[in-house]
Amino acid sequence: MAPGDSVALISEQLSDTETEQGRALYDELLLTHGAIRRDLNTLQRLAEAVMSGLDPSDMHAEAHRLETTGPLWQLKVNCLRYCRFVHGHHGFEDTAWLPALRTADPALGPVVERIDEEHQRIAVKLGDVEAAAAALTDEDSGDTRRQVVDALNAVADDLTEHLAYEELAIGPTLRRMRHL
Repeated sequence: MAPGDSVALISEQLSDTETEQGRALYDELLLTHGAIRRDLNTLQRLAEAVMSGLDPSDMHAEAHRLETTGPLWQLKVNCLRYCRFVHGHHGFEDTAWLPALRTADPALGPVVERIDEEHQRIAVKLGDVEAAAAALTDEDSGDTRRQVVDALNAVADDLTEHLAYEELAIGPTLRRMRHL
């Protein structure tokens, strides 16, 4: 590819002004991030409720009900579903959006690198949430419940900061994209 070809490719991907496609991509990002924030808040509230109020002896007395509808079961299932969703969202960004943004606007290189690093760090913390939630199956104790709460709080701190950074850092370029 000749040097002029890459400039032409970039100009095909990126407009000088906001595009309809770019705005739709940005709106999709905001919608997905809004769902991630909402579900994270729900999981944190559920984890705190389990931590502070559900007595293990009451759980054993209502074991059948709790296996399918109780707060502990909901916490475990929702934590695992939530972690898979965030992993999937970040995987899509890593393979589709971020390379296209880097190509369209090479100045975003440091931003994309930071987002990549954050995705890796958040993936580790999501793994901690998954492990803590899975441990509830083997041992229902105050310690295992506390591990879920602590893991959720740790991922929440990084994830909420990451989402805000990503929206601000890539939003202007994303809104000008003609296509990915």
